Amino acid sequence: MGSMSWLHWVVLLAVLAIFFIPVARIFKRAGWSPWLTLVALIPGASIVVLWVFAFAPWPAVDGAKPPITD
Repeated sequence: MGSMSWLHWVVLLAVLAIFFIPVARIFKRAGWSPWLTLVALIPGASIVVLWVFAFAPWPAVDGAKPPITD
């Protein structure tokens, strides 16, 4: 019960890819750095980034300068 088999790791990576790939594309289309998806791994920080992202001007839509660049 203390270790994970290779199948567990494959399922974990698939679930992470299903989540991270679309979120990274959304960030990129909005003009933000796609690396912000890694913030989702930090508990609580993802909620803060979601709120900032939701209410900040979107550079690709509003023509403003992005707050975080890669």
